[in-house]
Amino acid sequence: MELSERMLLLEKELKPYKKMMGEASDIIREQDVSNYPILVIHQDEVELGIPIYEREKNGGKWSINASSLEEFVSKQLISEDRIEEFKKTYKDPELFICTFIISELGTQFIFMSRIYNYN
Repeated sequence: MELSERMLLLEKELKPYKKMMGEASDIIREQDVSNYPILVIHQDEVELGIPIYEREKNGGKWSINASSLEEFVSKQLISEDRIEEFKKTYKDPELFICTFIISELGTQFIFMSRIYNYN
C-alpha cells in the first residue's frame, strides 16, 4: 500500500473521532489554554498532552491526547526557532483540526477538515 493510500485509510479510521477532537480543540482555545491546539493520535503509550480518548478503555484502534504548541515547544518537539513557521502553517481552527499522528508511518502533522460528513 502506498503512502497516500495509507493516509486516506488513516483519515477514514479517525472519522468517528472528528467531532470529539473538534470539541477538544474548541475548549483549548475557549479556555485560553492555547491558540494552537494539537490533538495527538497514537496507538502506543505517549507522555504528551492529556488523554481524552483511551483505546484500551473504550475500544477502537486509536488513543487521542489533547496538547498544544506550547507543550510541543516545552518538550522540544518543535524548536523555538520554528515557532513562527508553525504558526504560519497552522490552519484556521474553525475549519481544521491540527493532529499529530504517531503511527507505523512515523510521525506527521495533518490538518483534518472539521466537516462532519458521516455518509
